[in-house]
Amino acid sequence: MPKGGVMPFSVQGKEALTESLRLRLTTTEKDALKEDAVIAGLTLSELVRRRYFGKKPIVANADLTVVRQLLSLRGQLMMMHNETGGVYSEETARILREIKIMIQRISHDR
Repeated sequence: MPKGGVMPFSVQGKEALTESLRLRLTTTEKDALKEDAVIAGLTLSELVRRRYFGKKPIVANADLTVVRQLLSLRGQLMMMHNETGGVYSEETARILREIKIMIQRISHDR
């Protein structure tokens, strides 16, 4: 605890986060909350505030990683399609459409 015995709290909107709450959970519940917070790249407190008050969406960092990977795969597939002269054009076109749909779903869920 810092000098003066007062914890420094961040400001959320117009108000400082000055209050705390003790909450009893099972170990399983606490572990699940911690895991969700890590995946979303949030503190446990911010995760709970967002879930309860619903002010901001919770976006998993994993979603952004998946989109990047899908874009990379799309690029590789397009390159392979061009290098083979479109030998597998029906298959590559189908896969490219599926990749596009997946990216749109992930982006829309955000």
